[in-house]
Amino acid sequence: MLKEKSQRQLPPGFELERHMADLDTDGFTIIEDYLSPTQLDRFREGLAPSLGSYRGRNPFEGHTTERVYTLVGRGAVFEEAASDPRLLAILDRLLRPNYLLSADHAICIYPGEKAQRLHTDDSFYPFPRPRPSISISTIGAIDAFNPQNGGTVMYRGSHKWPAERVRALMVALDHGETTADTASVNYLTMPAGALCVFQGTLVHGAGANASDAARLAYTNHYCEPWARPQENFYLGVPKARVRGMSREMQILLGYELLTAGSIMGQVGGYNPAKTLDPAFVLPVLR
Repeated sequence: MLKEKSQRQLPPGFELERHMADLDTDGFTIIEDYLSPTQLDRFREGLAPSLGSYRGRNPFEGHTTERVYTLVGRGAVFEEAASDPRLLAILDRLLRPNYLLSADHAICIYPGEKAQRLHTDDSFYPFPRPRPSISISTIGAIDAFNPQNGGTVMYRGSHKWPAERVRALMVALDHGETTADTASVNYLTMPAGALCVFQGTLVHGAGANASDAARLAYTNHYCEPWARPQENFYLGVPKARVRGMSREMQILLGYELLTAGSIMGQVGGYNPAKTLDPAFVLPVLR
């Protein structure tokens, strides 16, 4: 199981309680020094071979936006970004133990990209609002974010809105109208290396890139251990690579039971972690 919050080794000065208060009040918080300059360089180097061959398939993905999926299968720096103790300490407070990595991909917004339609990240879980988030999202800045280069448009406090208020806002914006909720708009501005953590119920959308340079970022989503992740990491990440990952990273990818003694997530009656042993053979498949 994942460590309890009291066992996390957090760096001096990390203000966990402030981040939790911001997530409760505003729906998002920013860790400004999440990735070091060295990690940023490693991130760019690790991603470079995968960039340059893809563009979004629809307006939501962005026709002038490139996405590279399943980052954790592409190098150690992506594992570090997905399982940093500061982020996990926040997630420990918001999700049940053995929560899962739900999505993990890079997003490069090129000049001329239009603003993404507003949405919430866990709307595919069919439970009525207002409610606690079933998933928690992050956006990491590899390039600095500002209102000109596609900095994410976030509606402060919208994670607590009822469904009717969310729908009314989206209908109004679709018709080019303004609403009282305009005062809640925040254009995400943060330096390279920063990480924004936000509630899966928060209304947001990528901004338009009106600058003359691409804006590179990544997004990791995490969900309750009983919820279905967006990405199928069992198929997306080779088992040989998973064997070399930290135990916490393996748990985030689903190689653990829902709870001790549970059958949720079992493989042939066994803990799924046993399948990482090269000598393990399922009895039913002999």
